[in-house]
Amino acid sequence: MTVQSLTPKGMFQPVPYHHVSIGTGTRHVHVAGQIARDAEGHRIATGDLAGQLMQALRNTARGLAGAGATFSDVVRLRFFVTDWSPEKYDDFVAGIEGVADELGIPRPLPPLSAIGVDYLFEPDVLVEVEAYAILD
Repeated sequence: MTVQSLTPKGMFQPVPYHHVSIGTGTRHVHVAGQIARDAEGHRIATGDLAGQLMQALRNTARGLAGAGATFSDVVRLRFFVTDWSPEKYDDFVAGIEGVADELGIPRPLPPLSAIGVDYLFEPDVLVEVEAYAILD
């Protein structure tokens, strides 16, 4: 196994993700800039954070697969969410849960950050996903 995820004793609990991951491989995979667009660039789930997150995670899975990786190889996820507020948490989690089984996203999740931003590169984009994986 190239990735070991853990939450050491004394770190904040409960959270739906591990706080730490250890990667022991030689091939690093970086998937960045995944948003709610299909293969032709059409907008998906305009105005719907959960729906956009589901599509962005599907695109992330495709990027990982193109490099021979899966979400089990991910050492870190990063989410950029526009106009973040605590009221968006349920929609955010619903987006992840909506595709977790489909995409084989482990639970607890790999270490992650959700970063609130004013806006992303296009006005309809509500979330952008980055994933970092390590392979042997």
